[in-house]
This record gives sequence, structure tokens and C-alpha cells, in this order.
Amino acid sequence: MIGDGYGGILGIIILILDIYAIIRIVQSGAEPLWKAIWIVIVLFLPVIGLILWFLLGPK
Repeated sequence: MIGDGYGGILGIIILILDIYAIIRIVQSGAEPLWKAIWIVIVLFLPVIGLILWFLLGPK
């Protein structure tokens, strides 16, 4: 079938980017409550949370 495997590759890329975001969140100088909120957002909304963190998260 055409397209098989792309979902898996895309899922792995999103997982890697989410792990990267969580590491950066933990290492940031933000307050612990904000860190926890961002981690929850990234975990429960992997794609949208990652985009939101990239645009709005602690710099």
C-alpha cells in the first residue's frame, strides 16, 4: 500500500521533538509550576503542545 510507514516515521519525529521540548522545559529558568504546566501540555497534546511551546514557551 502507498503511504505505509510514514505515520510511524512522523510519530517518531514528533516523539523526539516532544522529548527535546520536555528536556528544554526542565532545564529552563521558569518557575516549577509553569514547567509542570508546559510538560502536561506537551504530553497530552503532543503536536499542538509542541507548537505552542515553540511559539509561547519560555525563551
